[in-house]
Amino acid sequence: MAKQMMPPEWTPQRWIWIGFPHLADEWNGFLAAAQAEIAAFARAVSESGQEARLVVPDEAHAALARDLAGDAVTICVHPYGDIWLRDTGPLVVRDAERKGFAQRFGFNGWGGKYVMPGDTQIGGLLAAEAGLASAEADWVLEGGAIDVDGTGLGVTTEQCLLNPNRNPHLTREEIEARLRRDLGIERLLWLGDGLINDHTDGHVDNLARFVAPGTLALPVPSGHNDPNAAIYANAKHRAEAFGLKVVPIPSPGLVERVDAEGEVKVQPASHMNFAITSHLVVVPTYGTASDGPAVEAIGACFPDRRTIGLRADAVLAGGGSFHCASQQMPLLD
Repeated sequence: MAKQMMPPEWTPQRWIWIGFPHLADEWNGFLAAAQAEIAAFARAVSESGQEARLVVPDEAHAALARDLAGDAVTICVHPYGDIWLRDTGPLVVRDAERKGFAQRFGFNGWGGKYVMPGDTQIGGLLAAEAGLASAEADWVLEGGAIDVDGTGLGVTTEQCLLNPNRNPHLTREEIEARLRRDLGIERLLWLGDGLINDHTDGHVDNLARFVAPGTLALPVPSGHNDPNAAIYANAKHRAEAFGLKVVPIPSPGLVERVDAEGEVKVQPASHMNFAITSHLVVVPTYGTASDGPAVEAIGACFPDRRTIGLRADAVLAGGGSFHCASQQMPLLD
């Protein structure tokens, strides 16, 4: 096929797929609350005038999702394990004639940590639902590990893409070559580590997001005890040295939770895990002082869209947020 490129997330979309939480063991007492927060996300997208496709594993969860999200949200039944469709769903690319193709990748449960039935099949099922031809590339990549600005520029983290639990046989240069081949990424900004205790080994969508060509949004520390302050500083240094414009976004700062073993753990809470849709930008909030300023700062990056904040505390208990749980289907023609 002709050379293909992954469009940026702000490209007009036909719909957005959103995964619905359903495994109690994955949510440690937060399942019902996480379902309500995801349903609120889907409902907000639908009310903005874009189709939201809430993906559920069976008919019983379809009924529950319908009750929570309302009749305007489309319910799609497909078997899957975890809800993070950003990572298990297809990355839709297009060529110069705007013809679409669903690029899928190998998936190994985020380096073998969370292997669940259905997660290696859901990408193909969603591609077929969209009527797109698809193929699986010969290496492991999750969608949350990469972001693009539509000019051939991408951003990722060394912590994730160079992690030996993903592609131990590939060098940095070989990974860059595969990104060029599969997603049209000609230039790649390598950031260092992702957020502390991020289950994904530092996905970039929790740290840095393109908001325009050549413009990267990055968190700024909130208070002296922000656990990720050094990570943010390093990312800013690398981005500016690369020649990018950096937009500062307030960080939630220190967010902690008692885990299933009774230990207090720093949570990878981030406003950067926002979802961009055709008419709306949805920012995760956590009841911190940064909520309002972060929504305002992100909204200023997208003056052609409405930007809202929705609580995502319970979704975070499962390891991610709104961007992680969704995957867009871009408008192709």
